[in-house]
Amino acid sequence: MKNVLVIKSSISGDNGKSNQLIAHLLAEGAAAAVSVTEIDLNLNPVAHLAMDEIASWMTPPADRTAEQQALAAVSDDLIAKVAAADAVIIGVPMYNFALPSQLKALLDRLARAGVTFKYTEQGPVGLLQDKPVVFALARGGIYANGPADSQVPFLKTFFNFIGLTQLHFVYAEGLNMGPETAESALNSAQAELKEIAKTLFA
Repeated sequence: MKNVLVIKSSISGDNGKSNQLIAHLLAEGAAAAVSVTEIDLNLNPVAHLAMDEIASWMTPPADRTAEQQALAAVSDDLIAKVAAADAVIIGVPMYNFALPSQLKALLDRLARAGVTFKYTEQGPVGLLQDKPVVFALARGGIYANGPADSQVPFLKTFFNFIGLTQLHFVYAEGLNMGPETAESALNSAQAELKEIAKTLFA
């Protein structure tokens, strides 16, 4: 059975287009033997990273206080979920030209020196076992491959940094540019996700 980790970051809940694209992709794999673990950052947000949490990571586990153990457990749990997954699906709406801050807060817990990456004389090396990562990107305007798209360059850099290189970006753009444009964008994204599902859930 394949283990799939789903990360939702839309503040719109079930009305969020990125969440709807995730639901479409999972529906395409409904007939496959798949176990889904879901993280909904709208329902269960992760706090912004603070120095005392970083200090807990740098303290040997045996020396951590109870407070440090609780702080370190947030990152440890998220990393364990990614490590255990055979594939990761992430919903990424665009808010003010950037990632949702709640998603950035989660990603900050995945970048751990000596755990998910290390530095060598040749540069950084990711330590996570590679696996497919599908990003469902929902945007009100059209930004792909343009200077206003800060999301995809960051996501490529970040996930490559921790060892994940099988990245698939599915765009639904122009969602606020009229109903015809929105419908066309969603249909195109759904068709692309259907193709991805053929190998993702095989």
